[in-house]
Amino acid sequence: MAIKQLSVTDLKIKIDNQEPLLLLDVREPNEFQYAHIANSVLIPLAEISERLDELNKQQAIVVICHHGFRSQQVALYLDHSDFSDIANLQGGIDAWSVLCDTSVPRY
Repeated sequence: MAIKQLSVTDLKIKIDNQEPLLLLDVREPNEFQYAHIANSVLIPLAEISERLDELNKQQAIVVICHHGFRSQQVALYLDHSDFSDIANLQGGIDAWSVLCDTSVPRY
């Protein structure tokens, strides 16, 4: 099954509408500390398999990284682990910074 791709502008609309989403950031802790979307949860890519029990398989999850490559890997993994509502954030935190929230630093 193909993973849904969510644009940063569509994510902003969902956040503004207070849709119940888990923003799952899979970058490294130093990247997350430097720049992240408010209320996102950090579980680095390398820790996903051992921390699956922290995630609700029925919850809508948007997976986030720097440009959308690592998050796509995690989204595929979650999909294969029977998670029901997964989306990859197209362009990652970099696109978010450019198009939605310029207060988020780029790197």
